Amino acid sequence: MAGPVRWPRLLLAGLAVVAVSATSGALAGGWVADDEAAPTPTPEGPVQTTPPPATGNVPSDLVAAAATALPGVVSVRVGNSGGSGFVIDNQGHIITNNHVVAGGGDVSVVGQDGRRLPAQVVGRDPSSDIAVLQVTPSSALRPLALAQPGTTKVGEPVLAVGSPLGLSGTVTAGIVSALDRQVRLGDTGARRDAIQTDASINPGNSGGPLVNARGEVIGVNTAIATLDGSGNIGIGFAIPIEQAQQAAERIIGSGG
Repeated sequence: MAGPVRWPRLLLAGLAVVAVSATSGALAGGWVADDEAAPTPTPEGPVQTTPPPATGNVPSDLVAAAATALPGVVSVRVGNSGGSGFVIDNQGHIITNNHVVAGGGDVSVVGQDGRRLPAQVVGRDPSSDIAVLQVTPSSALRPLALAQPGTTKVGEPVLAVGSPLGLSGTVTAGIVSALDRQVRLGDTGARRDAIQTDASINPGNSGGPLVNARGEVIGVNTAIATLDGSGNIGIGFAIPIEQAQQAAERIIGSGG
């Protein structure tokens, strides 16, 4: 194999050092790509520039998916920083990342109608990087459907939805690049399975949903990997929704 090991080692070292959190101005509490678990690059085939055709019951039209997801996505404001979140039930519970709210302070959310609502932090789970907020239920905040475990497929189209750089209601498109990617997560630094995507994730996207073409949440956008501070390079990570749902249920059940 030409150039057998030098380039992969340089790349993976860069990922391990500069994988960053996707909150506004926050570096702590995010994910770090695991250089030991990352694969050795192999030659790629031709780049596909058109959306893949629909397979099975997955539609190719992401416009409908965006229309389905946006009413359930909020901007999360904590002092001068923040992230994103999404509504999961009719009681006003909202999932976001722990590192979005870990710094403390008054928390509020802004829905797609532009209204700001005060939010209570129900509880946080630093080990999974999940936190649950609660607001007064509103007809303007529509709960999002969660994908069934095991239904996410590599190569399927996805949207990252949230408030990158404070631009609420932003969607970016990509695909599921890999499943079960081992990354280090949260305050404990434990390795967890993550969804890898090339949908653009930027500061402020943390805590927002990664949705499939049916508008179902498949993951919670959490971090990106960068090289030498170069910004988004098409490698983002999301907490699988089954992990996030389990953490949220524990938080809600225990009241934090």
